[in-house]
Amino acid sequence: MSVLTGRVALVTGAGHRVGRAIAVALGEDGAHVAVHYNGSEAAARETIQTIEAAGGAASLFKADLRDASAAAKLADDVCASCGRLDVLVNSAASMMRTPIETVTPAQWDEVFALNLRAPFFLSIAAARVMGEKGGVIVNISDHMGFESWVGFVPHGVSKAGVSAMTHLLAGALAPRVRVNAIAPGAVLAPATWPAAEQERYTKATPLARVGSPADVVGAIHYLIGAEYVTGETLFVDGGRHDAR
Repeated sequence: MSVLTGRVALVTGAGHRVGRAIAVALGEDGAHVAVHYNGSEAAARETIQTIEAAGGAASLFKADLRDASAAAKLADDVCASCGRLDVLVNSAASMMRTPIETVTPAQWDEVFALNLRAPFFLSIAAARVMGEKGGVIVNISDHMGFESWVGFVPHGVSKAGVSAMTHLLAGALAPRVRVNAIAPGAVLAPATWPAAEQERYTKATPLARVGSPADVVGAIHYLIGAEYVTGETLFVDGGRHDAR
């Protein structure tokens, strides 16, 4: 029997890309998945349909996580609707291209509101409603927070902050709640990614390939089940962080 059987897992940003892959995988592994979305209801409903088609169960939740009060309320809503909350995956994020010479205060605030402030307040709220046996929080950081990507400065700084936040929350919420992070590399190439840039990226990656959402899902499963691991950031980037 899976460690997720009978448990409720909230995945933010579960309508698209890696968030959807995580939600579907946790549903297939026995969790009742709380599928969060903000502006992509149709996509989130497709995630639920995929989970249910595989024999799993899921519920839909809308929240604009850029609003700190909405982020905190989401955990309460999931617990009230699903009866409990055991796992939180903070996946929702903005990846806005913001060249360093043109970034504005408004862009900075928008990126940080979703990428860093939201997972902090949602994690605190989730920890409050997790039962006596506690729970697990997995934050999605980014290898770009540890490399010099000058076209994505607010994104990179916010994701480095996610890893720092993870370490601090792990200490504050222990021993009842474990908190870890995953820092993926390129695991789902955007359609607009030029082939030449993708080739350069691949050559600079020790494992010489772009990853896949399945690589992140495998790390998620590990961290959910790793009962003696907390406060860690697990890089899933093909070895790029060691090659710097």
